[in-house]
Amino acid sequence: MKKNNQHSIIVFTVLAALSSMPFSCKDNFLEVPVTGQLGETQVQSLKGLEGLLVGVYSVLNGRSNGWHGGASNWMWGSIRGGEANKGSNAGDFNSMNPVQRFELDPVNSEVNYKWSGSYEGVARANLLLANIQNAADVSESDIKRLTGEARFLRGHYYFDLKKNFLNVPWVDETMTDTEASDVHNDVDIWSKIEEDFQYAYDNLPETQSDVRRANKWAAASYLGKALLYQQKFSKAKAIFDEVIADGQTSTGKKYGLVPKFEDVFVGENENHEESIFAFQAAANTGDVNNTNHDLAMNYPYNTGPSGPGECCGFFGPSFELASSYRTTPDGLPYLDGSYKTTFELVTDQGVASDDAFTPDQGNLDPRLDLTIGRRYIQFLDWMPHPGFDWIRDQSYAGPYTQKKYSYRKSEKGIYQDGSSWTPGYHAINFMILRYADVLLMAAEAEIEAGSVAQAVDYINQVRTRAANPESFVKGKLVGFTDGNFKSPILDFTQDAATYTIGTYPTSLSKTEAIAAVRFERKLELALEGHRFYDLVRWGVDVTEINEYLSYEGAKLPTNLGGATYISTDAYLPIPQRQIDLQGADVLTQNDGY
Repeated sequence: MKKNNQHSIIVFTVLAALSSMPFSCKDNFLEVPVTGQLGETQVQSLKGLEGLLVGVYSVLNGRSNGWHGGASNWMWGSIRGGEANKGSNAGDFNSMNPVQRFELDPVNSEVNYKWSGSYEGVARANLLLANIQNAADVSESDIKRLTGEARFLRGHYYFDLKKNFLNVPWVDETMTDTEASDVHNDVDIWSKIEEDFQYAYDNLPETQSDVRRANKWAAASYLGKALLYQQKFSKAKAIFDEVIADGQTSTGKKYGLVPKFEDVFVGENENHEESIFAFQAAANTGDVNNTNHDLAMNYPYNTGPSGPGECCGFFGPSFELASSYRTTPDGLPYLDGSYKTTFELVTDQGVASDDAFTPDQGNLDPRLDLTIGRRYIQFLDWMPHPGFDWIRDQSYAGPYTQKKYSYRKSEKGIYQDGSSWTPGYHAINFMILRYADVLLMAAEAEIEAGSVAQAVDYINQVRTRAANPESFVKGKLVGFTDGNFKSPILDFTQDAATYTIGTYPTSLSKTEAIAAVRFERKLELALEGHRFYDLVRWGVDVTEINEYLSYEGAKLPTNLGGATYISTDAYLPIPQRQIDLQGADVLTQNDGY
């Protein structure tokens, strides 16, 4: 069935700030553009408050603040985390180049987009919370629910600000304009984030009127994540225990792993038991802002699924990530890092697009070919991934394309919107939190504050799902129909590669278990915007990212040659535009900028 506005909470009706409300904004980091005007009585009715809530949800995809202001964090979390290269070529979207090379400065437009996108969400949440205080003829249960959803979403936006910028001002619905403009960014806001998620956890219902709304268990999951980021392992474990035992989606599905890894990212299967909190998208509504705008530039270039001849190829999985999926004969990862030296999937620059090429014959985790598009492997239901056309400049971007969240040929016109300049706008929901992520976070908490054996069990649940042979990509390369190596012949009765994946013994030591869960997050959650933040919170970012830059830079010198990472790169600079607007005596620049 075609998705529409009835199916999606992302209906972009922006409601005006009221001049009489206690919280308003000037031309600063909390400004919400006014596109219409409603009376106070209308906004403070149940219908008006629900409309304001739609506006808070709508900012999740960053649609009004550049290409990289949304919740997917594909540039901030995956490209900076070494999972992907800024694809395309050196001349396109120049503002992205210093992001990957860790050469950002405070005037870079991308930094301001990310800041503004998150604070727009904060402002809209505060607008709703201020109006709830004067709600007319609204039941107590509706007030609790609306407040809980608004505070959950505000917690999300502040969490995103915290992990990207570290030092940010906390502004809430109780502040006047004058007070809001004078809030400094020198106070840690973790306790405030916890309070928002805790309130949502305590007050939101277990089930909602539709799956699009955050519920009690989404709030619990996010609260556990916030605690884990602060290394409050015992508290995080207690929350994750509850989520794993009793958590359910807003429509009452018990949380669990989708049986087939490939089905996690299929449009017609979305809002499944693994989806805890997702940005909801819709196609063919008459407004492409309702689509998953945040990922529109990430698909294969030219004749690929976002073509022909259109866009964009800005998200090329790295050599380092692809090689990470090599496995031992027992089906376990090479946790010692030897996959980077002894077991490379490709050798040189990724093999020139018109050269002969033999796919790797070693043991591989099957998630590789469900995560990354690589040469001569079937790309969903489209065609074998070619060594030409789908990548603009292989010497700059590498030979791979992303596969997660790519729409299928069978979904074109249904979960894809062809009404605009690029076919890349699609309606597959982006999951900000999913159950596999929660299991692996719970494993971390167990290692530090519970049972290593239980942690290994959680890791193995994720790996067992990945080992389901029904998800293995079919189509072994058996020849070509021409002499140019451009028309491969695939045998779809055979697996495309030697897929070998096993589980860990429960006897792992604490050190071994830590290594296992950290690598499992890399494999399971690849290209979903988590990696950089994981490296920073584990305190291994300097070592891991410099190793990646050295490894990848040797293969892609035009893109990454000479790039280095230092500890102050862990957080983005406070945008100079915001410092200029608020004043240097209010916003203090982060160290290193």
